[in-house]
Amino acid sequence: MTDELERLANGVLWPGFFGTEAPEWLRAELRDGLAGVVYFGQNVGEGLPALSAAILDANPDALIGIDEEGGSVTRLESATGSTVPGAAQLGLLDDLVASEKTGAELARRVRAVGANVVLGPVADVNTDPRNPVIGVRAFGDDEALVSRHVVATIDGIQDAAVAACVKHFPGHGDTHMDSHHSLPEITLDLDEFERVHLEPFRAAVDAGVDAVMTAHIVVPAWGEQPATLNPRVLGMLRDWGYGGVIITDALDMAAIRETVGLGGGAALALAAGADLLCIGNPTNPGDAALPDQDEQDFRATRDGIVAALRDGSLSRERVEEAARRVAALAAKLHAAADRDQEPADEFDAAEIVRRVLTVTGDAPAAASELAVIDARRRSTLAVDSAGSYVANALADDGLRVRLDVASAPLAEQDRVLDEVTAAPGTTVLLIDRPDTDPAQRALVERAALRDPAAVVVNVGLPTATPLPLPSVEVAAASRLGAQMARDALLGRFAVQQRTSVD
Repeated sequence: MTDELERLANGVLWPGFFGTEAPEWLRAELRDGLAGVVYFGQNVGEGLPALSAAILDANPDALIGIDEEGGSVTRLESATGSTVPGAAQLGLLDDLVASEKTGAELARRVRAVGANVVLGPVADVNTDPRNPVIGVRAFGDDEALVSRHVVATIDGIQDAAVAACVKHFPGHGDTHMDSHHSLPEITLDLDEFERVHLEPFRAAVDAGVDAVMTAHIVVPAWGEQPATLNPRVLGMLRDWGYGGVIITDALDMAAIRETVGLGGGAALALAAGADLLCIGNPTNPGDAALPDQDEQDFRATRDGIVAALRDGSLSRERVEEAARRVAALAAKLHAAADRDQEPADEFDAAEIVRRVLTVTGDAPAAASELAVIDARRRSTLAVDSAGSYVANALADDGLRVRLDVASAPLAEQDRVLDEVTAAPGTTVLLIDRPDTDPAQRALVERAALRDPAAVVVNVGLPTATPLPLPSVEVAAASRLGAQMARDALLGRFAVQQRTSVD
């Protein structure tokens, strides 16, 4: 039996869980007021609509969220790669109608599986090209461009009776560290940070966004605590007049878990002004994950809140306020879902991506077959950077070889280059960090010496420093982007040539 304080805490908790069926502990907590769940890739299967129905049967007011950004980040298509344009592609296109339609399509897909919160769009302004966790997930590096596309995407999502959650407040774009593994510190001039990185969030608040997700980053001028735990930072949103739900980024990320812990982080986040606590993905520890890691993480988080309520370090009024905001969002979404939805506008994802693709350097001759070296960086907890679906879609029936240039000795790299350049078809080097990874660039340079007719497909940020080979710029590590790059290399449609590198 859940006691009164545990039930109160349940109203602000958003756990992940193992499997494609709701475990009994989760159903019991939902019946006792648990705010909802967050889906991750390992929850996704053919039975996802039935899973959502079971969750809503246990708690009709449950919020069901999912990271579905399009482009390089998808959960619904985690096994095969996204077929929706990504933020960087939309920013490069700079067509607000395309962004709004993309938001509507994301919402349609999320509603189709019974979920009701899209954890997106990304409102970060990616001003550091080394950024390991944002990159092409952002619309760009200009605050005005990012702001207008954030608003367009929010409109598309929320007009379809799904909540949008902009992230990662106050801005994760000017860092070269990943808060999944460390605690990034922003050293940018404060005036510049406020002018550039806060602007898209102000625009989102003005546009009526339903939810804002926090970042586990430290801005020293605002205190030593990460934003998720910092009342001064979260208070900015309320000072702007924002009355919606503040959601934490996952509390199992190292920036929180390995500093103050799940329970301590949960209590501090609520005290700082957060309303809904995303606990995280229980599969993140990998082989170290315990069979009941999901339930253990949930209980550790709730126990921390209850302990803080009992010792007075966290006020009951603050948790009740947070729970009211969460409940109000659930009520809004249920009321919207009950209304008849207007038919969605025609959406052609492939056409959007075709319009974005460019070639840097001389246009390559049309190929008949592609032999691909996949030299992208390793996957992270946030982004499946090395997902095989990208290389598979690009190579199709041709040769495909995975090469980890970060760890493979030069002799091994040369062996792979010799194998692929000798194979039938056009040699393609699939990369994602041409300007910030010297090993990727060095591989391209050695390939150019062996095979001057080789080409590069870059699924990361657009190339800023010229490469010795033509480069098809895709700006998303997605199945759709790879398919469009393949079609372009096979001469199935003309690609705009980018004759100078900006």
